[in-house]
Amino acid sequence: MKLYGSLTSPYVRKVRILVREKNLACEFVVADAWAADSPIPALNPLGKVPALALDNGDVLFDSPVIVEYLDSLKVPALLTVSGAARWEILRWQALADGMQDATASRLLESRRPAEQQSAENIRRQEEKIARSLKYTEDHLHSGPWLVSDRFTLADLVMAVALEYIDFRYPHDWRSRHPRLAPWLTGVSARPSLIETRPPGMEKK
Repeated sequence: MKLYGSLTSPYVRKVRILVREKNLACEFVVADAWAADSPIPALNPLGKVPALALDNGDVLFDSPVIVEYLDSLKVPALLTVSGAARWEILRWQALADGMQDATASRLLESRRPAEQQSAENIRRQEEKIARSLKYTEDHLHSGPWLVSDRFTLADLVMAVALEYIDFRYPHDWRSRHPRLAPWLTGVSARPSLIETRPPGMEKK
C-alpha cells in the first residue's frame, strides 16, 4: 500500500499515526496536491489528500474512510466495530475534523490580501474552535482516554486536532481549559505522534 499526502495536513497525519500505532506495511509518498505534476488528481478526483493506493490497484480517499479500512486490517481495533462506543468515537472524529476545517479556513482567510480578508469569517471560525475546545474540556473523563479504558481513534484524532490548532492558530487556549491541556500532554507523548509532527510544529 501507498499513502499519498503532505507533511503538514492533519488529515494525512491522522492516517500516518494509525499506520504507526498498528505497525502496518504502508509506504508514505509526499505529494503536493497543488503542484502541476501532482499525482493526487489522478488518485482522487476531488484533488485532496490523503489518498491510499491499495495493492490491488484500488484507491481509497478521505481520511475517515482510510483510517477505518486500515484499522480493519489488524487487531486491536482503534475504532470499535459496533455499539455505543463506536458512535462516540465517530462523534469525536467528526468534531476533530471540524476543528481542523475551521482552523484551515481561518488560516486561508488570514493569508488573503488585507483588503480582501473577511473579519466576519475569521471570527466565525474562531468561535467554532472555541466552542469545540469547551465541548472537549466538558466531556473529558477522569482517566487518560476519551472513550473506554484504552487508547482509541478518538484520542488520536483529537490530539491531532489540538496540535494542529497550536500549529496554525497559536493562542492561549490552555489557560481556559485546564483539564484539556494535561490530557493533550499525555496523549501527544506517544511515539506515533512525536514521529509524525510536521516540520515547523513547535511542541507546546
